[in-house]
Amino acid sequence: MQTERRHYRSFIDDSARWDALALRDDDIIIATPSKSGTTWMQQCVSCLVFQEPQPPAPMALVSPWLDMLTWPLDEVISVLDAQTHRRFIKTHTPLDGLPWDERVTYVCVARDPRDASLSMVNHMANMNMENALAARERAVGNDDLDLASLLPPPAAPDDRFRDWVDGVGSDETRNVGLPGVLAHLQTFWDRRNEPNVALFHYSDLKGDLAGQMRRLAEVLHVDVPADRWPALVHASTFEEMKKHADLLAPDTTHALWKDNTQFFDKGQSGRWRDVVSEENVARYDARVAELADPELAQWVHHGWLGA
Repeated sequence: MQTERRHYRSFIDDSARWDALALRDDDIIIATPSKSGTTWMQQCVSCLVFQEPQPPAPMALVSPWLDMLTWPLDEVISVLDAQTHRRFIKTHTPLDGLPWDERVTYVCVARDPRDASLSMVNHMANMNMENALAARERAVGNDDLDLASLLPPPAAPDDRFRDWVDGVGSDETRNVGLPGVLAHLQTFWDRRNEPNVALFHYSDLKGDLAGQMRRLAEVLHVDVPADRWPALVHASTFEEMKKHADLLAPDTTHALWKDNTQFFDKGQSGRWRDVVSEENVARYDARVAELADPELAQWVHHGWLGA
């Protein structure tokens, strides 16, 4: 039984905010590394909870990111406390930084870290940093920020990849580089046999969305009438989500994106092969070997179906 939580913090989130939430016995916590299929899983869960193709309100309100420092904590807690549907809450905090409750279902999605790193480049280019900093100022203030640390990364994609592979961090500065991604997934991998912990993979969602949504329904103990499945699966495809970007993109309530549609970039796998040099591929492979055991590394890169 987990007795002490680790504290994770970055310029955009703080895991200590979970202390303010009273958990319910049917809550769902979707806890993924960044750019690994968070919004996709939120949409899949939304379809199962509401049994409708689209959520009843913007996903940012239906399934808020509790840790996010652009929203005053009392406001997001009020939103969650007022919800009468089964709650599903977004976070990028590893499992050892979350409150552990056997009544809660913890869902993690992994993605090939190389693809996630490229997706992050699009993510940051599309972020309206002025609006993000303004929202953070209103919510928690910006006096603690080292603005120099928010400077753009190297322009060359291969250089960005190298810096991401070599990324460092600590609990107090949540690491979004490769070490942080693997450490996050390790916390779920270590507890993958717990009855209330479920691990999914981006490539499995791409390869068999219908099958993975049915598996998710089993995990969440949700019954879906047979005639509802086609519409729900169709609504959870990448193309349909992109069509409804204004509703489904995260944090639209704070106008964080230059283009909501661009949040859903390409949803492809393996694009890193056209960007990363052989030298940095070797650097990546060596780093993974240092940070993850072979079984975890196999799942992280190939998913359940691929493995």
